[in-house]
Amino acid sequence: MRDDLQGLEISQDELQKLTNLPVNEELLIITSPLKLLANIYIQKLKSSEGATVVFIGFSTFVFVYIFFDIIIKFFVAWITIPSWILLIILGVWVGGMTQTILYLIWKTRNKIVKSNMTKCLQILLNEVKRYNTVIRVIDINDQIEEAGNPEVVIKEREGVLEALKLTKADLVRALKTERILREHKSFILSNTELFVNNLATLTAMQVTEQATEHGRLLNEALQIALDVQHEMKRLQTQR
Repeated sequence: MRDDLQGLEISQDELQKLTNLPVNEELLIITSPLKLLANIYIQKLKSSEGATVVFIGFSTFVFVYIFFDIIIKFFVAWITIPSWILLIILGVWVGGMTQTILYLIWKTRNKIVKSNMTKCLQILLNEVKRYNTVIRVIDINDQIEEAGNPEVVIKEREGVLEALKLTKADLVRALKTERILREHKSFILSNTELFVNNLATLTAMQVTEQATEHGRLLNEALQIALDVQHEMKRLQTQR
């Protein structure tokens, strides 16, 4: 991602801090990190460090097995099952218990989100998703351009990014406001600056040439800002 796009996307961590809710949290599957480690290990095997990686991996496995075997013989010598079978069973059991705990944690956090979800928050989360999609589209377009396709260059790039910055500011402001009203339903907002948005600036920047890539991206940002503005007005009426 180019430097001028860095920091524009609203990350998962940032979104959770703004809403004070574990929104859009996915269930962690323990096999996913294992697959990642396996892929890294395979890549290392294909490199010049292959022999070293094999030696370290094999040595680690042997050390763990010997250590486990010694513990079994000293503390649970009455078990007649071969230690290597017991190690497999224990590994499967620990994996299953870990996945169950992860699921229960995810389920609990998901219930918290559902119990605190408001119509306004749902709309804002959808707007954040649309906004991040625009950022990804620009990033992919940049990669295609860097691959040797100069014809896909985004014209007036600075104008597009400026529009996205203004849109992000409005989204952040709206999420903060929604959180305040959700957590303090009887609280009357006194910070009027929360409702100041950059809609007028975005409107002035809107282009009329819908067919151009610059126009499409800029108008997409403007549409998101318009939707956010609509939700901000709804929030004001709840005071």
